[in-house]
Amino acid sequence: MSNAVSADTIRATIMAGTVAPRSAVKSELPPPYDTSSPEPAWAERSFAAAAPRRMTVAPAGPVSDDPIDAPVHTLGIGGLLAAYAAGATDPVAVMAGLNERMASHPSGRDAVLAAIPRAEAAAVESRRRLRAGEARALEGIPFGVKDIIDVAGAPVTCGSLQTGRRVATLDAEVVARLVQAGAIPVAMLATTEFACGSAHNPRYGAVRNPWRADRWTGGSSTGSGAALAARLLPLALGTDTGGSIRIPAASCGITGLKPTRGLVPRTGVASLSWTLDHVGPLARSADDLAVVMPLIAGPDGRDAYAVAAYAGDRARLDLSGLRIGVPNGWFVELQDEAVLAAWREALTVFESLGARLVPVDLGPIQTAHEDGYLLMMCELASLQEPEIDQMEAFDPGTRARIEQGRMFDAIDYLRALRRRPLVQTRILSAMAETDVLITPGLGGEAAFLDDLTIAVNGERHPLQRVVPRNTMIFDYTGLPALMLPSGLGSTGLPVAIQIVGKLFDDALCLSVGSAFQRATGHHRRAPPEAA
Repeated sequence: MSNAVSADTIRATIMAGTVAPRSAVKSELPPPYDTSSPEPAWAERSFAAAAPRRMTVAPAGPVSDDPIDAPVHTLGIGGLLAAYAAGATDPVAVMAGLNERMASHPSGRDAVLAAIPRAEAAAVESRRRLRAGEARALEGIPFGVKDIIDVAGAPVTCGSLQTGRRVATLDAEVVARLVQAGAIPVAMLATTEFACGSAHNPRYGAVRNPWRADRWTGGSSTGSGAALAARLLPLALGTDTGGSIRIPAASCGITGLKPTRGLVPRTGVASLSWTLDHVGPLARSADDLAVVMPLIAGPDGRDAYAVAAYAGDRARLDLSGLRIGVPNGWFVELQDEAVLAAWREALTVFESLGARLVPVDLGPIQTAHEDGYLLMMCELASLQEPEIDQMEAFDPGTRARIEQGRMFDAIDYLRALRRRPLVQTRILSAMAETDVLITPGLGGEAAFLDDLTIAVNGERHPLQRVVPRNTMIFDYTGLPALMLPSGLGSTGLPVAIQIVGKLFDDALCLSVGSAFQRATGHHRRAPPEAA
């Protein structure tokens, strides 16, 4: 069936701030049956060649300069582990302190949807293990879970009225791995509906930014971003399909990693787009994420896309000689000058640490950006087809995306898939003389909740026109991308940079981020306390 609107119309609407394109560009495609067209690097046979061998990698030791006698809610993962080791506190006391903070802080009402029943018993067991010298790698570390990731015994609603009172029966693989390492799932955290709805969730309401109540946290991992920024938890799990880990990280002044596609299993996680979905962690620092990543990465035998081990040997102890690719064009357009100034300042910091800046042209991005949204909308429409007769119960934002996804022809969808390995190959080729890319994060400070716009140099733009510009392309290509704070914008809210690596160079991205954070301390800024 033909589309009801023209390709040019949909292209115009996506760039104006709506959600799904139909690209009419065919010139980037090879001729039909061209055997020189590269295989997707995310195909299993390509992963087998591209991915590092499965190996046992010891997690990086916890790194923290937090004073161990600081209030427990201010401690990150490294700080808590150090405090436990010194006997300054224990998981039961930490749990009590965080529960009290969640009950009293405004973000506890916005970001936290439900307590996880087994948390208290797990804290008692962690205290016993610590006292007995049986501590595991993340013993007693509390964490929150985005409400599309299953936790046994907890309500998992995907932020939707469609899901009723569903209670998960099993832990998602990523949750099970953290629990096996001694971490404690404490709370289910807010999400936009099915990780793609509007900021104003009809089931739970909006999640306000802890930095300023009239701003949004960014989505779709809304509760994960707010809970970390408000110091309710030191670790949270999120998902990223178009930027949903990195956008809250940038908006809330925390650190979030979208891993390489194929690194962290998605078993037990509700899908938005099977082609683009990634699961990953958010924390206060790159050092904290470096402790977590080796523990959650690697195949589980159930997620067919999760086929790679964590390449911990790709981390660097120093940045001497590191080649940083500095992209232009798309990545620096529609950016607030304060964001660009913080990005340029970050690049000078990296130079002072011994890195070398290399200009990089990644080629045209717009079509790939649009193709990413096309894939997301089509796959969302397919996944939600059983509820198509209950469209009125969906969030208006989700409903719009489903309806738009149903408008595309099969050839539009297949063309977007076919271009995908070509774009990935083009970007990796452009990165051949670099180790990582560093881009500005989001185009401005956190979006306004009243009209869902972002201010860029004093002019308001629809957030969908600004927010995912520098994030979607790395979901589409599957490259690892780390978002971390780089300073404050013109109104005193966080701005960010993004560190992007080659396939499976997640550890390298984290070590580069760690070096920056040790040299600057932007990640230590916290929101003003609520009255």
